[in-house]
Amino acid sequence: MTLRGKSDPDWSALVKEWKATQECLRQRMVTAPLEPLPRFVAGVDCAFSGDKQTIFAAAVVYDREIQRVIEVGHATRPAEFPYVPGFLTFREGPAVKQAIRALNHEFGAILFDGQGFAHPRRCGIAAHLAIELDQPAVGVGKSRLIGTFGKLALNAGATAPLMDKDEQIGVVLRTQKGLRPLFVSIGHRVDLDSAVKLVLACCPRYRLPEPTRQADIEVAKLKRASDTPATSSRRSRTS
Repeated sequence: MTLRGKSDPDWSALVKEWKATQECLRQRMVTAPLEPLPRFVAGVDCAFSGDKQTIFAAAVVYDREIQRVIEVGHATRPAEFPYVPGFLTFREGPAVKQAIRALNHEFGAILFDGQGFAHPRRCGIAAHLAIELDQPAVGVGKSRLIGTFGKLALNAGATAPLMDKDEQIGVVLRTQKGLRPLFVSIGHRVDLDSAVKLVLACCPRYRLPEPTRQADIEVAKLKRASDTPATSSRRSRTS
């Protein structure tokens, strides 16, 4: 399978369609407090085969009380598009949704390794997929996509507003003392205060929240175990 490239005749039309989808979904975004913070939190992550033709996705359900993963869902799918900045969801979204839908255990929110509202059209992968799934979600980016911020204290829990001109689009959050911060933004059915509280509640020891950190570990296992590209999904219980 050959990935569709920017030189294809219909690329401009496709990007226009993607923009319209994001703008439409953005109108459906709900901002509301997430109270109380859920005990069970899902996390998702993706990886690619060496030839970039196959996407591996993992979704986990993390129990904050006992601090461990209790269920894992996997998905492996062919990659349909190359990476285009601002349109990550259209490349990774189908595999991520398939992995999430492979989960049977309940969860009260999803943490995405990517942006939510902190996006040029305010509809990054955390917002896009959460709105489609109608699930509370938070975008937790390891790096900044857009926006500016001021000085951030070194202590764990320190925050600074992430601004795009005069609009606050997220929070820059230091989860562990002296470590690089994360870029937190709302996805759907949460507000920014709840998003920050949830991320901190899921970071007992490491810079990254446990749901996405564990999803990264699981997707690396899936990638190593996969010999040939195939379309599949499965789940496993760890308790």
